[in-house]
Amino acid sequence: MTLIAKLKRFIQRATPQNPATTAEYWNAKFAVPEFIYTTTANQFVVALASELTPGTAIDLAGGEGRNTVWLAEQGWRAENVDIAQAGLEKTRQLAQDRGVTDRVLTTLGGGPSFKAQLAPADLGVIAYLQAPRSIVAESIANLANQLKAGGHLIGVWHALENLEGGFGGPRDPEVLPTAKDIVAVCEASGLTVKTCENRDGKIQTNEGLKPSITLVLLAQKR
Repeated sequence: MTLIAKLKRFIQRATPQNPATTAEYWNAKFAVPEFIYTTTANQFVVALASELTPGTAIDLAGGEGRNTVWLAEQGWRAENVDIAQAGLEKTRQLAQDRGVTDRVLTTLGGGPSFKAQLAPADLGVIAYLQAPRSIVAESIANLANQLKAGGHLIGVWHALENLEGGFGGPRDPEVLPTAKDIVAVCEASGLTVKTCENRDGKIQTNEGLKPSITLVLLAQKR
């Protein structure tokens, strides 16, 4: 092993891993009877996807499957890709409860390295992947690579501005993107950005809707 390789490995081992990027963290979070993020699809996913013709969709980091199952209810064949087996189990449960099991697939995998069963797909969704910028960039690039030419990508994040002006979300600025961050990643990933802006959003909680500053993306693969 070269000196540079040894140094990189040392840095990786010495750098604390964000617990919210690990399967252990999310499996523990989802290992409760209730749906942590409710079963209601995100309002921006609903608004943007409703303008598209149903086809095949990859819901990356789909968690417990609220957006995946909603897409299936609209006629999409939808696949939840997530690092947490507990989230995928809840997705299958929700799909069964809603009567769309035949249109929902689940795949265990992480953003930078997953391989979707439905690729190449017509739509990619990436909602609230609040991770270090390098992971978000690699995940968007990997997802874009698994879309058809002309396919769309919908993204939703707690914006950096939500730290001071909104409810909930991470308190770590390193996992809160800006529109400029996301546009740069999309352009490098072969995507044409149609919309990338902060919007006044609502966070779905078990106590009801809470206000947030939400970064919303709609892009199309070139």
